[in-house]
Amino acid sequence: MGTLDGMEGDLIRRAGIRFVGIPGGGLHGVALLNAVRNGWELTRAIFVARRLLREERPAAILATGGFVSGPVALAARLERVPLMVYVPDVEPARSVKAIARLAQQVAVSVEDSLAYFPQGKAVVTGYPLGERVTRWTRAAGREALGLEAQAPVLLVFGGSRGARSINRAVMAHLQALTAMAHIIHISGTLDWPEVEAAREALPEAVRARYEAYPYLNERMGAAMAAADLVVSRSGASVLGEFPYFGLPAILVPYPYAWRYQRVNAGWLADRGAAVVVEDADLAGVLVDTVRELLSDGARREQMAEAARGLAHRSAALRAAELLVEMGAGLPQAG
Repeated sequence: MGTLDGMEGDLIRRAGIRFVGIPGGGLHGVALLNAVRNGWELTRAIFVARRLLREERPAAILATGGFVSGPVALAARLERVPLMVYVPDVEPARSVKAIARLAQQVAVSVEDSLAYFPQGKAVVTGYPLGERVTRWTRAAGREALGLEAQAPVLLVFGGSRGARSINRAVMAHLQALTAMAHIIHISGTLDWPEVEAAREALPEAVRARYEAYPYLNERMGAAMAAADLVVSRSGASVLGEFPYFGLPAILVPYPYAWRYQRVNAGWLADRGAAVVVEDADLAGVLVDTVRELLSDGARREQMAEAARGLAHRSAALRAAELLVEMGAGLPQAG
């Protein structure tokens, strides 16, 4: 179950799994009229979710936050279906903290998240990664993307829909960046026409070291495995994907939202696995920051080692085990 118009529907259907869209919208930070309308839609969503649970009779439910999870969690309580909530970010969102009160079990990505929940209710699983990410090695990733085995590679992306400030900072400095490394730039779908046009206008020598894509889908793991350094936003996935590959990171938290990305970025930076750059400063410091890290192999290896030390390589298995145990009525680990 997910949002009616979110990208999760396409991803889930592509995996061959039934998807049911739930009506609703956010209540925090929206105009009063929109909040009233969204509140009505969320109330209606409780009935949609409850009807689905009666049809499917699941042994357990996994929820990951967002406004859709509220109606599903309430329906689970009404239908007496065990609920496990997964917390992807270091700091749980308001919606996650709310539905966690209805959950029998909470799974978290990192140890610091335990402090947000009653003692014994939350368990550290790590950030679950699917086989589409974990199957890639450095050599296989570079082969899949047509990269030289020994060339320095800089990966740049801002998330599934992209990040305009990151995209434009990169495009403004392509001459300097491609002189240092082969660039894999995943722009997201919103800015892709602009990025594609800019790429076609490049001199051939620069274009040969610059690969741009709107989205990589099944080859996203290949790009992370192939890279020596990454520039990205700091959504929850950076807590799992970058440590898994031991990938040093320049993180640019999204500035126009609640502080989750900033906390995620700070968590990695405090442990030596990342450097944090403010969004407003990115255009002015991007080239120098990339140059500093690409030219200092010893520091980059220290960052890589720090990142690898944060990885939970069996996170998906551990989360699945907890969910199955809960669905079977077995005691959960505290």
